[in-house]
Amino acid sequence: MKDSLAAGADTSAAAGRPAAPPTRRVPGDARLRAQYLEDLLGDPFAAGNPHGQQALLAADERREAPAATEELLDRFGLAAEFVPRALGGRLTGVEGLAQVLRPVFRRDVALGFGAGMTALFAASVVWTAGDERQRRDLARRLLDGGRITILHREFAHANAILRGEYTARPAPGGFTVEGRKEVVINADRADAFVAYVRTAPGDGPDSHSVFLLETDRLPAPAVHRLPRARTHGMRGAHYAGLELQRCPVPAGALIGRLGEGVSLSLRTFQVSRALVSGGALVGGMDSALRYAVRAAGESRRGLVPRGRRGRVLAGVFADLLACDALAVAGLRLLDLAPQHALIPSAAVKYAVSALLHEDLDELAAVLGARGYDRGPAYGGFQKLVRDLPVAGLGHAGTADTQAVLVPHLRTLAHAGWRGEAGHEAPSALFTPGAPSTALDFRRLDAEPRDPHSGCDGLLAALLGAAARLEGKRTRGPRWAALAALARAFAGEVHSLAERCATLFSRPDTGTLAPAAYVLVDRYCLLLAAASCLAVCENADPGAAEGDLLAGPDWALLALTRFGRRLGLEVPDLPDGTTQDLAAALADRYRRGRSFDLYGMRLA
Repeated sequence: MKDSLAAGADTSAAAGRPAAPPTRRVPGDARLRAQYLEDLLGDPFAAGNPHGQQALLAADERREAPAATEELLDRFGLAAEFVPRALGGRLTGVEGLAQVLRPVFRRDVALGFGAGMTALFAASVVWTAGDERQRRDLARRLLDGGRITILHREFAHANAILRGEYTARPAPGGFTVEGRKEVVINADRADAFVAYVRTAPGDGPDSHSVFLLETDRLPAPAVHRLPRARTHGMRGAHYAGLELQRCPVPAGALIGRLGEGVSLSLRTFQVSRALVSGGALVGGMDSALRYAVRAAGESRRGLVPRGRRGRVLAGVFADLLACDALAVAGLRLLDLAPQHALIPSAAVKYAVSALLHEDLDELAAVLGARGYDRGPAYGGFQKLVRDLPVAGLGHAGTADTQAVLVPHLRTLAHAGWRGEAGHEAPSALFTPGAPSTALDFRRLDAEPRDPHSGCDGLLAALLGAAARLEGKRTRGPRWAALAALARAFAGEVHSLAERCATLFSRPDTGTLAPAAYVLVDRYCLLLAAASCLAVCENADPGAAEGDLLAGPDWALLALTRFGRRLGLEVPDLPDGTTQDLAAALADRYRRGRSFDLYGMRLA
């Protein structure tokens, strides 16, 4: 590492910033790149680290992006992570991309969006439906250091980020676009925008189209960048406004077909939802849990696995592993079978956002007064409390996923829940880090397509795992308890199908929405439980951190917590389960390992 840093030294080293390596020295494997970036960013609590918490919090207080760290990411070549390998970048699978992004999100959620992931949200539309010129030109722009961002269309459940929109009308040689949005990330410094623009009246599926607006190809007088907007969360991100006044746009700026905007949003948001969950939310919560473990360890009694704090921390640890299991399944589904990812990606975002939001409140109780500390030791927790809701778009993000999931309940109502092995989602979905194919954006589909003949493959995996766990009851009381819980959850799968059938048989559809939202909650918790059991079943006890994942404790505690949320009668945990999981958490903390499925070595 020192040799490669020295080889990449330049004038920034003389200015007191550690020099990043040239892009050509970055490892080719995503897992190794994630570790490499983690080491480059360094110990976040080391005094004098220009990429540590002291510097990041100071930039946040000034409402500025951390310039030194943005420069490091630029020279690492973070933009190349968002460009498909076929176009000269490093992007293959989104699971690998999420791994590379986690070191950034563990340190600063706003930085992860502002300096990174937003570019993929925008570029994914071009990778999905752009022509060869658009794909080639955008890849070159990103690889040359350009910035690109996204201009969303307005949603009914809008917050400031989603409010406002643009309209286009035909004009000689193309279109004339005008409109205004007040809060757009990087609007003040992007040189290209992927814009959802209204091209037809009404709210039909053909109401919007998507344009690639490159500012160097637009007349400057028609493009007005508005002042920075003040936000409560992600204060260091550059949120600003953009106004277009009778702006001529060439016909070649249209991405895909006219009126295809809604369909493209449904297709590409699958990638956005999975990466927000598997990158930003899991990465951010990893750090939030670390602050709480540190606070418990520094308390008068220390971290006592049998104490109240130990129980809370073990429960959040189980939830974090469970959320990561679901997130990784969603990411790997995009890599392996993107045409089937519409419903699972929405469920991943919905469940992970809801569960980790609850866990953040639990951790605040453990931190106590330290949760309000603004110094470098604990100030990052208060920043996460502000930043994570913005990452998930709050209520707007919830409404967006509900709009996808509620219609799927009708499919569940007619599913034949038999749990035959042929109906189960493949074990490859539940094996973090296993080989997978490169994501082909063009295979993303706007229509829900079930690969298992009407039977939801993820829920069928729960049924199959529950059946196989019956044979493990003799391994001890914890395996027996997990088998009993899995059987109860299998019963809930059948109950869910029956409740969906009852709901959709009602003639009065006016009562549909409230009841449907309750069933969406239950459906997503069942998917999380299915992912837990499947990851546990497929874990290799001989691999790094594999003993924990292949054992019953984390899945048993996670399903117990899910069962209580579902209102099931949940028996007491076998003696020592929570304490042993709290001890495993403390062990990871002492060894400097991440708290997610990968157990990555931290700087």
